[in-house]
Amino acid sequence: MSSEILTKVFITLGALFLIGLVTDILGRRTRLPRVTLLIIFGFLIGPSGFALLPDMDAAWIDAISKVALVMVGFLLGEHLTHKAIRNQGALVLSVSLMVTLTTIIFVFLGLMLIGVDFELALLLAAMSTATDPAATIDVAHEAGAKGPFTSAVLGIVAIDDVWGLLSFSLILTVVDALAGGGAGMDAIVHGIKDVGGAMAIGIGLGIPMSLLTGRIRKGEPTQAEALGFVFLCAGIAIWFEVSFILASIMLGMTVANFAEHHKYAFHEIEGIEWPFLILFFVLAGASLDLSAVAAGGMVLTVYIVLRIAGRMAGGWYGGAFVGASTQQKAWFGAALLPQAGVAIGMALVGAQRIPEYASELLSVAIAATVIFELIGPILTKLALSRQGEVPMVASSSKG
Repeated sequence: MSSEILTKVFITLGALFLIGLVTDILGRRTRLPRVTLLIIFGFLIGPSGFALLPDMDAAWIDAISKVALVMVGFLLGEHLTHKAIRNQGALVLSVSLMVTLTTIIFVFLGLMLIGVDFELALLLAAMSTATDPAATIDVAHEAGAKGPFTSAVLGIVAIDDVWGLLSFSLILTVVDALAGGGAGMDAIVHGIKDVGGAMAIGIGLGIPMSLLTGRIRKGEPTQAEALGFVFLCAGIAIWFEVSFILASIMLGMTVANFAEHHKYAFHEIEGIEWPFLILFFVLAGASLDLSAVAAGGMVLTVYIVLRIAGRMAGGWYGGAFVGASTQQKAWFGAALLPQAGVAIGMALVGAQRIPEYASELLSVAIAATVIFELIGPILTKLALSRQGEVPMVASSSKG
């Protein structure tokens, strides 16, 4: 690697990490979540803005994104303990399932009403179920939010994409059969493999991690142990071509339930995840293309409006089914609006399998990411604040 490339890499990384500090200052003054600020900054320095970000290898960017997401997944798993499931399991399952179903129904029927093809409407409806765990968990951590509503939201986000992946696999099977693809069962098999394989890897590594970690002493050895297992989990999941995010969630869940002698692994990951998330959100912002928003047109508008409506309705009825308070029911949907990488991944798979809809799927996925990554974290933070679960200190110091 030449000295010129190394110079660009080190200067870029140093500048971006310092930007992470600046976002906290701006957050205190503007009350915007730092996720939104980082994405805006990434857009401004990216190709669609002032093009200040140097060219970087796509594989390097992909690796950073995966490192950040696998840490997020592991931390989300901490919220799926047997105690939390016993106390809030019915609420988490009810809201997550209802949000998934109502979002699919709302988006599908709305798109059909404006004349979108049946198959494309189905694919877009399935894509609308995806969330962005990274943005949600960072907003909660930044705000210092703690309480039953926050715990429920993090639990819902942890399993939301499971329902989304399963729904997408089933809907892709239907669309593939209608299009005459002749390989409808392949999508079901792939969906089962993706979810089942990821769960098996996470649990399979989580049991030895629970037994072996935290036995030496608190500090560097524990951090090395935690990172070793988390990265090993991600690598094995990617090797077997299953969901590495779900695998890391299951790893965190297993450790949280079986490692009763310590919680060090989660504390160590929390201590180092933010630098990777800075890079993740800035690079996500740099990849945004506003031209996709213009290309989406009416289909994009309906998709966005009805995805919001579907999640609000699902949060209300899912909460009502298990007796949640009116305050909680009214804000579950708003807390679950961020949408990013999983939706784009679904669009890429759909475009590959049904190429005649490739341009529509990708343009809506990219454009919706622009919008939901900007407004989603803001509404998530507002929802947590309205439950009274954001400490006044965090609210005033971090926005």
